[in-house]
Amino acid sequence: MIRSDQILNTVDMIQKENLDVRAVTMGIDLLDCRSRNVKDTCSRIQDKICLKAKELVKTCNFISRKYGIPVVNKRVAVTPMASVGAGYTQDEFVSLAQALDAAATAVGIDFLGGFSANVENGMSNAARELILAIPEALSTTGKVCGSVNVGSSKYGINMDALAMLGKTIKDLAENSGSTGGFAAAKLVVFTNQPEANPFMAGAIHGVGQHEVVINVGVSGPGVVARALERRLAKGDNPGLHDLAEEIKQTAFRVTRCGELIGRRVAVELDVPFGIVDVSLAPTPKVGDSVGEILKILGVDDIGAPGSTAIVAMLNDAVKKGGTFASQSAGGLSGAFIPVCEDAELARAVKNNSLPLEKLEAMTAVCSVGLDMVAVPGSVDATTLSAVMADEMAIGMINHKTTAARIIPVPGKEAGDFVSFGGLFGESAILPIRNVGKSSRFIGFGGRIPAPINSLKN
Repeated sequence: MIRSDQILNTVDMIQKENLDVRAVTMGIDLLDCRSRNVKDTCSRIQDKICLKAKELVKTCNFISRKYGIPVVNKRVAVTPMASVGAGYTQDEFVSLAQALDAAATAVGIDFLGGFSANVENGMSNAARELILAIPEALSTTGKVCGSVNVGSSKYGINMDALAMLGKTIKDLAENSGSTGGFAAAKLVVFTNQPEANPFMAGAIHGVGQHEVVINVGVSGPGVVARALERRLAKGDNPGLHDLAEEIKQTAFRVTRCGELIGRRVAVELDVPFGIVDVSLAPTPKVGDSVGEILKILGVDDIGAPGSTAIVAMLNDAVKKGGTFASQSAGGLSGAFIPVCEDAELARAVKNNSLPLEKLEAMTAVCSVGLDMVAVPGSVDATTLSAVMADEMAIGMINHKTTAARIIPVPGKEAGDFVSFGGLFGESAILPIRNVGKSSRFIGFGGRIPAPINSLKN
């Protein structure tokens, strides 16, 4: 039986604490759209997305109003385009991106993910052509997002791909210089990328999924922060284990709300429900910050000693609460630390309390990685590749998903300010030390072998 106090607590979570369903994402398999002729493939892609997703936005809005829980973003994830476009040229992949963008606009969604490739153990011709197409494809489309999985704990890290992607990110940023290099925010580089994930820019509809499926991503850092404040206000001197329990119970309630919305949307659309991703994904809004949670849990400045330990505890408690609440918990569930999208993290960068090295350490225990990090536009491509290699190595060795979404802002240097607007936020430019001193490392190319603990069979 649901108690009245639980109902009132949930109402407060929505009205006062920034609880929302951050994303409802429809996954659509596009492999049957493949044709030898790229124009035919583009036409089939648009037709299928428009057929399957035509009611997505309308249905999400209806369910949101019915249950009083905001749904912030409606999205589509598709089969990685390197598979759909096998045999196509760079220019033809750009055409695929434009077809995806046209379909996304037609159905009214916010973003579409899947301009993607997997190159963890080698690079097919299709993957190479797609990567070469990324700078034009993502800078000339408004809604299309892309990702490249360059590594895994099973196969190691493809350093040839990382070398290409350093230049790709530079070109992306320069192609969108008028918006501060924003196009680079639509590309994420992964190790151990999940194949079912509602969050952009890394959402894809992987092999082995339903033909069409609904995945949902919930957030709620503001809810967790307020719960911790109430617990501390009791004055009974709780230990960190008590605070971890409070986070876990709060994550449980947040997950239940998200799964309710996701399952209702799936029923209305008559498609299967996939996973609920319970992640503390912040926004630039005051009171909706993971950084604020770190301060509540005992560090006066984010980046101070203890920050990594707090993120580890937070990430674990969120996962425990989410998995207890739902058999379908998955995706990237945990705590995100995207600098530009979190007002407190951005403030820590501005105040020089959170350098890149400390941020990297924190990514070893959070749910993703170096996310929405603005760096000087003058940083060379090989340095960007080396920064990403460090992040990918953390994921490979620790059997976790890590990612890098780095934005070299054209014409700006460390300490300057950039604003991307909306959920993408703003931040001071984070300095990178020892720029230009990793070119020999990247120049070796090849592959970093998988760790010995990858042998599990």
